[in-house]
Amino acid sequence: MKVQTVARRTPAGARRGFVVPLRRYGLGLAFLLPALLLFSLFSWWPILQTFIISFQDYSLDPSVPSRWVGLENFRQVLIVDADIAATAWFNVILFVVLGLIVGYFLPVFLAIAINEMRHGNSFFRIAYYIPAVLPLVVVTIMWKYIYTPEEGLLDSVFRWVGLEPVGWLINKGTAMLGLVLMATWKGAGATMIIYLAALQSVPQELYEAAELDGASIRQRIRHITLPQILPVMLILAILQIIGTFQVFTEPFIMTQGGPARGTYTVLMYIYDKLLREYNYGQASAMGLLLFLVLVGLTVIYSRVTKRLGR
Repeated sequence: MKVQTVARRTPAGARRGFVVPLRRYGLGLAFLLPALLLFSLFSWWPILQTFIISFQDYSLDPSVPSRWVGLENFRQVLIVDADIAATAWFNVILFVVLGLIVGYFLPVFLAIAINEMRHGNSFFRIAYYIPAVLPLVVVTIMWKYIYTPEEGLLDSVFRWVGLEPVGWLINKGTAMLGLVLMATWKGAGATMIIYLAALQSVPQELYEAAELDGASIRQRIRHITLPQILPVMLILAILQIIGTFQVFTEPFIMTQGGPARGTYTVLMYIYDKLLREYNYGQASAMGLLLFLVLVGLTVIYSRVTKRLGR
């Protein structure tokens, strides 16, 4: 009889164990459900479709059925178009490396400088953050005019100081650097605000003790500030790499991938395959490869954040 009683009560207990979390989190799930549906519809479903189309000879014409071609699209992307694809990947990696060299430490420097100011730091916070508010397309067109050969602002300044005009966007050796400078100017302010927030969490007692010991500003920055914000710096470095791997708007508007494919990127390759050649299978294949690279970077980001949390 005892065994039967336990067997009868177990489902009721299981139901109660299920009902309690449902009552506790049901309202929150109800609020999240529309966002989850929209995210699934506009994010996960296109990713799944891209995965399927990358193995097909896909056509938008309903009268022409799509054919399963297996790995043929990947062969076309990696072997037949090896030169163009390799150039696109090289340019993306070059953009990432130059972005880290030119623009990674600039927000750190600006944040530390503003944090050390006794007066006027509010003005500089707003001034440096204004470019982050401007739309990327507007900023790109503005810098395109700044880089205009002979008549642009930079070349005019160079002539004024007695230097030869560079011709930033028509020279293959300087075109990519010009894009990086523009992207750095656009994004440094937003990153600086994050570093300023991190600096506010540094205990002021450390600075006061260092000042009593006679430490200079340079020593305080080296031994207190940088070690305290190092976890934030590592996270933002990975986020910057993930973001710069997806560069498209800047080279598309400013250089159209030129000169001599010097700024041709992976997303521009996908754009050409998709909207100029109407080859949806090869475009999806390259998009899937880029997606896998970004997933790998995201996994690294997740592991770094977990270790820093520990």
